[in-house]
Amino acid sequence: MQKVVVFTTGGTIAMKPDPAGCGVVPAVSGADLLEAVPGLKDLCNVEVREFSNIPSCQMTPQRMLELACQVARAQKEGDVQGVVITHGTDTIEESAYLLDTVLCDEKPVVFTAAMRAASDTSADGPANIACAVRTALDDAARGLGVVVVLNEQIHAAAEVTKTHAANPAAFASPWWGPLGYVDADRVIIARRPAVRRHFCPPALGGEVYLLKMCAGCDASVLDMLIERRAAGFVVEGFGRGNVPPLVQQAMLRAVRLGIPVVLTTRCGAGRPYYAYGYEGGGKIFHENGIIFAGDTSGPKARLRLMLALGMTSDMQALHSFFD
Repeated sequence: MQKVVVFTTGGTIAMKPDPAGCGVVPAVSGADLLEAVPGLKDLCNVEVREFSNIPSCQMTPQRMLELACQVARAQKEGDVQGVVITHGTDTIEESAYLLDTVLCDEKPVVFTAAMRAASDTSADGPANIACAVRTALDDAARGLGVVVVLNEQIHAAAEVTKTHAANPAAFASPWWGPLGYVDADRVIIARRPAVRRHFCPPALGGEVYLLKMCAGCDASVLDMLIERRAAGFVVEGFGRGNVPPLVQQAMLRAVRLGIPVVLTTRCGAGRPYYAYGYEGGGKIFHENGIIFAGDTSGPKARLRLMLALGMTSDMQALHSFFD
């Protein structure tokens, strides 16, 4: 029988109400989590490896990289067909993206989670785990990279995002849509994700800050972080990547000081582009060394820059990691 390794990290999927009435907290072990999934033992041999049991708001890039290393070792085991990772929904898209960047084995890696706690009425965790395991077992999932499976839909790690704070149908891939879905009798893959560039540094390259633009914001936060010599910045601009003029001046000042600055859009889809030549517009960025992140979201671009800085501080090379 085929084998799937399930790494448990915590999250709502493994939570129950605290007896003291303080809300839901981590409470369910990895083994108990899988025991609640009907028919799972009939699908394959399942080996549980408990990585952590934390709410995903406590997940960090360093922990993500450590998880990636453990998953990479599991993929090399000859009897392992695929890997499933249970995770909290708050940062699942970031963990999935980091693993998608550093892992290059074709064996499926499937993240799943739950929007409702294990003790809630109609908890969605068991069904999501079953769908994730079925995806990890399916040959059609080989070579997809890391995917996120919730609500019977399969999403690419680079595209998926959480779109609602509480609804079970919270996860979507804006503009692109899911890769496929898990039906009653089979896993259906409708499209393949874009080609990805893999790279895995020995360590992360320092703290990178993410700043989101809003009307009338000034450069005070950027100026403070420049003074502290932050490792890098990611700025979510308006639309095509335009920003208030004072912010643009600070971003250009950071680049002149050797601090890499990556530009994304705060929109749910699309990419920054050098269409506008006015003060604050993208054309000035394009001509002065700002890194354009393409379709990558702000949180994911931050992780990509942290990984890239773990390999080089050369500005030209950093640009290449986002091409």
